[in-house]
Amino acid sequence: MDQEQRTEIEARAFRRLVAHLQTHTEVQNIDLMITGDFCRNCLAKWYKAAADEIGEELPYADALAAIYGMSYDEWKTRFQTDASPEQLRQYEEKQKRKEAPSA
Repeated sequence: MDQEQRTEIEARAFRRLVAHLQTHTEVQNIDLMITGDFCRNCLAKWYKAAADEIGEELPYADALAAIYGMSYDEWKTRFQTDASPEQLRQYEEKQKRKEAPSA
């Protein structure tokens, strides 16, 4: 596989991931953070960083819209729910484990 083919495959996989996240709005960002240590906002930041790396101007709001399929504010209004006490506990526990020094 050459670099062009690899880039095309990666782009297709990325677009599929974004479409999957846009379809599964029931999956909250905190769920993604707990299980995968990333969320839609992280993905938008990575998307913007990739644009920056090639010298392409991409406002963060546009990167968010590319990932969410709508403005971030609209997504929050339509789909975001308050984190449950259990979700917050799991998230905080995960953060503590990340901060703990390795043995």
